[in-house]
Amino acid sequence: MIREIDAKGEPCPKPVIMTKKALEEIEEGTVSTIVDNEVAKENISKLANSMNFKYDVEKTKEDHFIINIIKGEEVKLKEEVNSNVCEPNIFKDTTIVIGSDKMGEGSEELGKILMKGFIYTLTESLPYPATILLFNDGVKLTVEGSESIDDFEILQEQGVEILSCGTCLNYYEIADKLKVGEVTNMYTIVEKMKNATNTITI
Repeated sequence: MIREIDAKGEPCPKPVIMTKKALEEIEEGTVSTIVDNEVAKENISKLANSMNFKYDVEKTKEDHFIINIIKGEEVKLKEEVNSNVCEPNIFKDTTIVIGSDKMGEGSEELGKILMKGFIYTLTESLPYPATILLFNDGVKLTVEGSESIDDFEILQEQGVEILSCGTCLNYYEIADKLKVGEVTNMYTIVEKMKNATNTITI
């Protein structure tokens, strides 16, 4: 079986997510992903390595790359050997804290693109975190006009608790524009962070 994925022009991290989903949908065979830049090629190659799958890379005349990832008997046997190993799943008890509507320092435009990509990736990464806390500029991600509303709604439908700081919403005068999740307070924010198995601050 050969599955072809056309990921040309797709922003990071969609080529990786598209490839991973295709691999998960087949028992064995080859997933061939076409990308048009070095970064996507390297990211998909790293995915293949992390999943212990063999792969090769072809370069086309159009300067595109085709990454052929092979999911076969050798890998399947390895999965079967490890199937009885109990591995703790700690990410499900994680609280993610978002204090800005952009990720990192530097370009504001780039920071917003990265944050949008981060939230989208959360919808494609299992298991989901238990709670997402938003404060300061971060609350702007859950109100009317945010490009991440659909992704937050997907997370909420899957049981992720999404809490936006009420003081922050009031400060920015956007409390009436909240579109997803619930309003919370600093006491709850502190308690959620203290009681979480892991807390990731963005």
